[in-house]
Amino acid sequence: MSRRDAAALVRTARVRQGLTWAAIAQALDAPLVRTTAALLGQHPMSAEQAETACALLGLEDAVAEALQQQPARGIDPELLQDPTIYRFSEALAVYGPALKELIHEEFGDGIMSAINFKVDISRRAHPDGDRVVVTFDGKFLDYRW
Repeated sequence: MSRRDAAALVRTARVRQGLTWAAIAQALDAPLVRTTAALLGQHPMSAEQAETACALLGLEDAVAEALQQQPARGIDPELLQDPTIYRFSEALAVYGPALKELIHEEFGDGIMSAINFKVDISRRAHPDGDRVVVTFDGKFLDYRW
């Protein structure tokens, strides 16, 4: 079974079981965003995590096996048309150069690691409508000669 097919089964089973991504992450005792990304095929899961998730979702062993495979990370070009994903791309296109300049000014020549990295999402109440707060927390890596 492919990781894409496994992800589709996970999405369907999650809705069928009435589970939130947060409830699944809690059952796995794992971070919410990373767990969700793993179940959508972007990170490999341990055998224990995959088996626990599949038991919770009522999915077969073939799905658990697929969730343990090393993924080919990236995004399906079709998903780039999704409005939520497109807005993230748009935000990075507009603010990416400024963030790069500010990171270099503060830290020097280097990058923010996406390997030694945490990401979180939360909701913040606001009079004009609730705000989506996304936090990227990555280790700074110097470019060294």
